[in-house]
Amino acid sequence: MTLFGTAGIRGAVADDATPERALRVGQAVGRDGDEFVVGIDGRVTSPALGAAMTAGLQSAGGSVAQLGQCPTPTLAYASQGRRGVMITASHNPPADNGIKLFVDGSEYDRDAEQRIESRVEAGENTVDWTEWGDTRQTTPLEPYRATIIAYADGHGDLVADLSVAVDCGNGMAGLATPQVLRALGADVHALEASVDGYFPGRQSKPTPESLTALRSFVDETDTAFGIGHDGDADRIVVVDGDGEIVHEDTVLAILAAHYVRVSEVDNPVVVTTPNASARIDERVRAEGGTVERIRLGALHEGIAQASGTVVFAAEPWKHIHPRLGGWIDGVASAAILTKLVATHGLERLRDPITERPYRKRSVECPDDHKASVMTTLESTLPEAFPNATVTTEYGVRLTFPNDSWTLVRSSGTEPYIRVYAESDDVEYLTDTVVGIVEDAVA
Repeated sequence: MTLFGTAGIRGAVADDATPERALRVGQAVGRDGDEFVVGIDGRVTSPALGAAMTAGLQSAGGSVAQLGQCPTPTLAYASQGRRGVMITASHNPPADNGIKLFVDGSEYDRDAEQRIESRVEAGENTVDWTEWGDTRQTTPLEPYRATIIAYADGHGDLVADLSVAVDCGNGMAGLATPQVLRALGADVHALEASVDGYFPGRQSKPTPESLTALRSFVDETDTAFGIGHDGDADRIVVVDGDGEIVHEDTVLAILAAHYVRVSEVDNPVVVTTPNASARIDERVRAEGGTVERIRLGALHEGIAQASGTVVFAAEPWKHIHPRLGGWIDGVASAAILTKLVATHGLERLRDPITERPYRKRSVECPDDHKASVMTTLESTLPEAFPNATVTTEYGVRLTFPNDSWTLVRSSGTEPYIRVYAESDDVEYLTDTVVGIVEDAVA
């Protein structure tokens, strides 16, 4: 049985995220503790799945505090000192839904997820009716927003009426980001801020195409920059004053450099993923820190395994602010970026960052052939690029002396080998690597 992907359980409500599955998962998770919080996003199916999850937790002996609609970061915040379940499909289409599990503010790790899968498969996770848990309602949004405001106040100058546009995409960000930024002093223009599970304003995933309205608004007004969120507000996309998308790795580099610069620890560490740009390494090194990498979807594991004190952890679009908590938080990222832009201006923040051309391509490969192909590539790729530094822990990553790089990894969800490359001569590098991958697949 395989229930969990890289970010919890997610899929179509007709097949994967069904009420029956939510009930069974709730019963399995309920054996982990006594006290739980359950939150839901604005999808049409979330209330029913939340009710099924609550029933499962209670019938396993857990007491449940129901939070109602809230961003995933809010649920994570509320799970501190106990366990939490968020019903959300994040940036997926409206017909999908999903389940994310938390303990003490952090997502379940792989071992915990495997434990839940085993229990679901085995069944019989309920307790005697005399031991069923109770339920109550609570609303953590106000204390969560206050916590983000207080945290952001320690970073940068006063916002002083900085004009910011926030595209909430009819998702959960509409309950948090505009309110937080206004409290910090920003002049906020909120787009698609009403919660609607059909996502009528745009698709839930924030992309250059789906953020057309935000990009046009920023370009045609005196707005300093724009922010786009996904359905549950853990992701963030940034738009510059000309309406152009700021590359996700540039955003990551800006935040990473800031956190290293203001840290007071001896060995500040930034944790990121193998597909993240070397521009992050460059900026972190310049500020006196180090970068460590962990597999996609495992930032919390990377924090636990780091060799020093982790001051920031992120993969593209998703950021953890460790001094705030152990969860991915797009609202916090919006707040910190707003403070930094108010202090320095977006262009000045971007100036020291080397933004080389970037490409991502996929090579078809049957799932049962992936392991042998990757084994072959661990030899053939270094042979083709003898001047590169090679790491093979999470795919094959080659880093060149000028900080250009390429990564080859097998997809965990689709029949592809993924190729990422960043270089001043990116077409040549990508074509060469793709050719080597195709030879290995053939």
